[in-house]
Order: sequence, then structure tokens, then C-alpha cells
Amino acid sequence: MGSITRVLPPISTAEAALPGNGMPSKEDAPRGLSSAIFTPLKIGNGTITLSHRIVLAPLTRNRGVPLKPDATPEEPNRIWYPGDLIKEYYVQRTTPGGLLITEGLPPNLEGNGMPGVPGLFCNEQKKGWKSVVDAVHAKGGYIYAQLWNAGRASIPQFTGTPTISASATPYEGDEPYSYPPPGSSKQVMYREFPPKELSHEGIKKQIADYVTAAKAAIEECGFDGVELHGGNGYLPEQFLSSNINKRTDEYGGTPEKRCKFVLELMDALAGAIGEDRLAIRLTPFGLYNQARGMQRMETWGHLCRQLKKKHNLSYVHFLEPRYEQVHSLEEKNKYLESWGFKDVTLKTFRDIFGDTPFFSAGGWNDKNTWGVLEEKTYDAFAIGRLFLSTPDLVKRFEKGQPLNAYDRSRFYGPFPDQQQHLGYTDYPVFEDVEKSGKPLVK
Repeated sequence: MGSITRVLPPISTAEAALPGNGMPSKEDAPRGLSSAIFTPLKIGNGTITLSHRIVLAPLTRNRGVPLKPDATPEEPNRIWYPGDLIKEYYVQRTTPGGLLITEGLPPNLEGNGMPGVPGLFCNEQKKGWKSVVDAVHAKGGYIYAQLWNAGRASIPQFTGTPTISASATPYEGDEPYSYPPPGSSKQVMYREFPPKELSHEGIKKQIADYVTAAKAAIEECGFDGVELHGGNGYLPEQFLSSNINKRTDEYGGTPEKRCKFVLELMDALAGAIGEDRLAIRLTPFGLYNQARGMQRMETWGHLCRQLKKKHNLSYVHFLEPRYEQVHSLEEKNKYLESWGFKDVTLKTFRDIFGDTPFFSAGGWNDKNTWGVLEEKTYDAFAIGRLFLSTPDLVKRFEKGQPLNAYDRSRFYGPFPDQQQHLGYTDYPVFEDVEKSGKPLVK
């Protein structure tokens, strides 16, 4: 398909925002190896023991290899698989006893929201992911596959299929799809391509495709587990969000009914691969992809109580309430206050899940993590952008060394082949920082 430049949103001040209570670590908090970060954690109902509590968060970086490299605008490539570069990326961030969560892997064509994303629904993809998993295991690490279905956060020109969602609810306003369609240099608006409401048969098909991908992840690729991406305004959250889900059948209309799709999906996944290997990521206060529904606590509270009641999950993974992909901290706080959540934290969900390992993501760094785990607030931190820029991040936490700054302009590919590694696998370890000239986070 060639190089495609994604038009990024402006830098958000939320990138520097402190999550949780908005305070940096206490001066007297234990640090380095004396911190609870470097104590073991059992996940998978005791089947896996992590040696530390820093997890690589899932990061879509669009570095997949096109299955059809000679594609044309008339016959575009629609499938990507993980090659040696993606394997190198994960291996660089592998530590003995550490956990990695992959970028979101679409379980089918219509589930892919962006070019360059390696899925998990064809043989080339399975072979590529098996190579990644084997390399991570050889270095002593663990790795979960995150399954991701973009739903309406896509356009048919890329997938070659109709766009799907809980309801036929178009995007509001003039929000553009991030990439120009194949053969074009101009972006299009999401609202120009409203999704198709999934029928009952369509819902069954999507669940079946998730299950097929999950079984392939475990049985063919050797992943240690599967995490369902249930947030960020993608298909599961499109069912959860009242502003998107306008259904009047058993899948919509009340908080309980809006949870039905996700609960059925998790039931099917647990039956296919076992609860020990199953996790979920949720963003109950997120706004990404116009997920702006009301009844937040009623909906996500019901969902989480049912998940806890029905399943002994490997872990649960939440995004901090004040962290947002695009909006500034000030904008996000206005939304939270308008919902009556001025002082909201994840404590309600932590309490619901009890002894299920609880991961928190969103804004964590080497300045604000110390002392948090000691208070039993969470069990582990999922760190993304700083782990991207700092392949030896765990070692630097251990030794109190500063982290590399990330290059936001290199977040999202695809880039020309000779540039794919830039801002991806070329970040230096600490020993090479001075020689490389890469800036450090201040």
C-alpha cells in the first residue's frame, strides 16, 4: 500500500497529567528494589507468577507487514502480519518474569480499524505471532494477546466490508478518519460512512470470530493468555455506551441490557480458552471514539459485578478516570464534573473485583508510581508510551535511572520500509543513551 501518514490530534496536556489522586509519589516511599513494584504477583489464578509489576501496555503502532506488498489503490492490501521488526520490539521489552500485552489484534477483516495492524485470523498472522511468542518465552517473559474489534471506528474502504456497530449511529461532527482511503490523499469524515447495526446473527458471528482468534492465540501461537479490549470506544464499548447503542431489544435500552454483548462474549471466551487465560481491559470513564454515554456507574458497575460473579479472570485492566487519549486534563475534568464524578477514582471497581489482580494504566511514570502498590490501591501498572521509548524501562525503575523521551510523530505507521524501525526499535538502553543523543524525560 505504501506509506500513509496518519494525521495526529494535537498533543494533549493529559499526557503529563498525574492519574489517581493527582499527586506525585511521597518522598519517603520505597523505591527501586525495595518497592512493591519488584515483588512477585500471581495472575492466571496462580498459574503464572510475575517477577515484577510493570506491564507493557498495549500500543497500536502499525508496523505490520502487508500480506500483498504489490497492492494497488484498486486492489488494496487489507491484511498485515507481524514480521521480524515486531518481534524485535517485543523481545526488546521482555524481562524474565515480566508480562507484555500485545497491540490490539483484530479477529477478522471488519474488526480492523487502521492499516498496518497485524491481526489474528489467517495463517500468516498466526505464524508471525508464534514467532513473537516463542522469542518472548525464550527470554523468560510472558505475553498476552489483546483482541480488538474497532467496530464503527473504521471505514469500509480499508476493510472492504461494511462498518459494524451496536447501532447504526454515525459519528457526530466533522471528526476525520485518521488515514486517507487507499488511492487518496484526502481524509474522509466518519459520519459519511455510518455503521450497520449488528443483527442477532451478526452478533453471533462477531463472538464466534473472537473465539476462533482466542483459540488460535493459545493453541497455535502459544500466547499465555488473551485480553479482551473492552474500552476506548471500540465494539464492546459501543454496546456499553448509551449515546451509541440505541437498540430496543435485549442488547440495549438499560444499563443491564447494554452489558449483554460483553458478558456473552466473555462467557464464550472463557468457555473456549479457560478463565485462567482470560482478562479484560475497560475504560469506564473514557471519551475516545465519541464514547460519551451516560449512566457510567450503573452500566460498568453491573458489568463488573457480573464478571466477578461469573468468572475467575486472570486479571482486569483499567484506564485511569482522568487520563484521556485526546482531550486535555482540563477538558476531561469538565466531563467528569458534569457526570457528578469530580473526585472519582477506580476504587469502586477495585472493590468489586476484590482479589482479582487489578492493573491500572494511564499516565504512570517513574515519578508517581512509588508507594501506590504498598497502599494496595492496585496490583500492577501498565505503562505504554514510556515503555515504547525506554526498552529497558524495568531496569531503569530498579536502578533509579531517567527514562527516554518518546517521539510522538513516530507513534503510528505505516512508514516506508526503511523507516519502520525509527521511533520503534531504535530507542537506546541506558548504557547507550549518552552516545545516542536521545533526550531524557525531565
